[in-house]
Amino acid sequence: MQRKTLIASSVALLGVATTAPAMAADLTISCGAVGAELELCEQGVAAWEEKTGHEVDIVSTPNSSTERLSLYQQILSAQSGDIDVLQIDVVWPGLLANHLLDLHQTLGEKAAQGHFATIVDNNTVDGRLVAMPWFTDAGVLYYRKDLLEKYGFTPPETWQELTETATQIQAKEREAGSEKMWGYVFQGRAYEGLTCNALEWVASNDGGAIVDADGEITIDNPNTASALDLAASWIGEITPQGALNYSEEEARGIFQSGNAVFMRNWPYAWSLTQSDDSKVAGKVGVVKLPHGAEGESAAALGGWNLAVSKYSENPELASQLVAFLTGEPEQKRRAIQAAYNPTLTALYQDEEVLAAVPFFGTLYDTFTNAVARPSAVTGDNYGQVSNAFFNATHSVLSGEQSGAQAVAQLKSELSRIKRRRW
Repeated sequence: MQRKTLIASSVALLGVATTAPAMAADLTISCGAVGAELELCEQGVAAWEEKTGHEVDIVSTPNSSTERLSLYQQILSAQSGDIDVLQIDVVWPGLLANHLLDLHQTLGEKAAQGHFATIVDNNTVDGRLVAMPWFTDAGVLYYRKDLLEKYGFTPPETWQELTETATQIQAKEREAGSEKMWGYVFQGRAYEGLTCNALEWVASNDGGAIVDADGEITIDNPNTASALDLAASWIGEITPQGALNYSEEEARGIFQSGNAVFMRNWPYAWSLTQSDDSKVAGKVGVVKLPHGAEGESAAALGGWNLAVSKYSENPELASQLVAFLTGEPEQKRRAIQAAYNPTLTALYQDEEVLAAVPFFGTLYDTFTNAVARPSAVTGDNYGQVSNAFFNATHSVLSGEQSGAQAVAQLKSELSRIKRRRW
């Protein structure tokens, strides 16, 4: 089993239990969160250790991306070298860039060659490559092939079609004795995952992307309001009330136990739905997300990268570990074993990868044209922007406000944040 330690002085600030490292290692890395991610990272690190003879401690950090970011900011602001290699979200490069090593210096100017250009651009701040792409993500729609076929439905193309199909199948299945069946599950907790879900609803209904590329606030419009109102109509009807506190894993748990017709999630969930202990193995299809009456399908760009702390005592060695974990053999292994989307374009034509995850080929355009959250244009203020957006969305889902009320109030709040300059 790969060694796991906790960075006591920093993690304790978040109220997480801590233990001291058992031994000194050459490097430390923070990796692993939802699904099989930690196990895959442990396996990759072990392979690098065997290849190089170096020792690596894997740092246990909170699964919540919001809490993990707070931890990173504490450690980096203290200029601590406690963590050499950090797993960072696709929206964090701009926030953390000043604390991260320029990987061009250690890995060369062609370090990111062959990776998706959009992600490389995202990870390049003021000409500095502050993170290497590790895996990409875009929201997709999972559905029960057997149930749609049983009742004569096809995968929905619009959110309204999803609503109607989910309503009918849920009713029929409950009449047949499946009392726990729900029509649709998604990530409804007030956190970054809800920002992704809501951005997909809004963008696919021609409501814009919260803040446009020029920094203008575009969220207060009728299309956005109607998209949020439709989502709110699902709660308690085709979506359990508990979804207001669901993250990725809670939604997957409902779907994988056979109690949901549709699920919005990331591609990582595919291999888990096909596992031996899954009640829906062999019964699941994956398609692009639906769209509104006025728009086209939109999938939020997700994904994670690996970066090296500028305060690492072994920056060259840490960079070599990053290069190994983000290289083609590792990305291919992760894709085949657990459906993590590669960031290397060549792997989307690899026969073994496509045999393991067929929808990587059919949804290639979804992955390459995913909608980015407005982290680049809002810079250091992105955290506040996202927080305001997911809280406004959550207020609509929970019935506290209408869509129109929420977006009007959100515009005012974002305007106050903007005055601090982004």
